[in-house]
Amino acid sequence: MNLNVRYVRNFLIGFIYLSFMVAPATSEGAELKKETQQAWDAYIQTANSQMVNRTHGPFLWVDEVPDRSNSVRDGKILVSPIGQQNPKPVPYGLIHDWIGAAFIPDAKLEDVLSAARDYDHYKEFYKPNVIDSKSLGTAGTCDKYSMLVANHEIVASTALEGEYEACYHRLDDRRWYSIAHTTRLQEIRRYTWPGAEELPVDQGSGYIWRIYSLTRFEERDGGVYVELEVIVLSRDIPVAVRWVVNPIVRKVSRNAMLSSLRQMEEAVDSTAGAENRIAKQSH
Repeated sequence: MNLNVRYVRNFLIGFIYLSFMVAPATSEGAELKKETQQAWDAYIQTANSQMVNRTHGPFLWVDEVPDRSNSVRDGKILVSPIGQQNPKPVPYGLIHDWIGAAFIPDAKLEDVLSAARDYDHYKEFYKPNVIDSKSLGTAGTCDKYSMLVANHEIVASTALEGEYEACYHRLDDRRWYSIAHTTRLQEIRRYTWPGAEELPVDQGSGYIWRIYSLTRFEERDGGVYVELEVIVLSRDIPVAVRWVVNPIVRKVSRNAMLSSLRQMEEAVDSTAGAENRIAKQSH
């Protein structure tokens, strides 16, 4: 199961709601600028370097502090912003960076990875907001898939139609990690209305310009630890209302991550259960 599906869905709903409530004048006509893209690329390069460092230990964020791993193993979901300032301002934009961790007891690593790569069923796992999803093929260790995410909870319905690439890396029998990112993301304005309009890439409201996620999996202690870091690039928030909006955006991001991790086990159980039924039928 791809955890950032739910994170992005909930983040999108919350951020669009905020835009209509406190910054309606900025909700139209945004465009991703070169300076914003450059800042994003630099940030992602740093995130990738940090991921490589983790392959040499400690692999998991929860293992950096004993209380974290103990809390997660006891069933608590941990969510934290990355860095002192979050969202982080960049030229004409914001970078939202959050990490979360959960433990799935009695799960096997193969079951978690199987659910993560079951792209054709995302529309079933995450309905009604994931309208459509499908695998676009695999090349080596990397998967490509598409997904249409729509929001039915605001007056002016907005949808995001995009293509993604997720690459999976095996460290050993018990540790894997994946890196996923958008390769194309387009806004569909007035999605549920007649004459819905698909906007050009990097144009539109700018609620989400880019999505990048790093997920770590480790099987031990009678289950699987899953850590998810989701990094999102969005348009900026006007200075005049930033002091009001930033705390709410942080709350939306935190709640979106919590929701993603809480519902993770359901998708894993669903996929594992279906595979077990098929295996029994074949014998």
